[in-house]
Amino acid sequence: MYRSETQVRVHYALTDQMGVVYHSRYAEFMEIGRVESLRQLGFTYKDMETEGIIMPVTELQIRFLRPARYDDVVTVATTLREIPHNHKITFYTEIFNEKKELLITGHASLYFMNRNSMTRMNIPKAIADKLKPYFPEEK
Repeated sequence: MYRSETQVRVHYALTDQMGVVYHSRYAEFMEIGRVESLRQLGFTYKDMETEGIIMPVTELQIRFLRPARYDDVVTVATTLREIPHNHKITFYTEIFNEKKELLITGHASLYFMNRNSMTRMNIPKAIADKLKPYFPEEK
């Protein structure tokens, strides 16, 4: 299993009139977690796009448990439970507040796609190779 964490401070613009994080912002936090997760492995979305790889979201699910509030620092924990063996990758997310209380759970599935042909493609070998040490049972 591969897991990464990144922290985000809740800015005023991310909240509603009650000072609570607006529900759609959690999808943005999940994206930040995915991007930083890949970056910690040594890959960036920008570099992948330059190489002709895009990753559209095909499914997004969020379960709201508690609110984050203005000026909180939230921890976005992003987990890959398995190495993708084809075109689909699923990132599981948990977001915690500073008290370590679970705020949301969710997942996002994305496809690896060829930017020019808009067709699905298998996970790039370089990413799969980087993930292998985290999944010794799948060798």
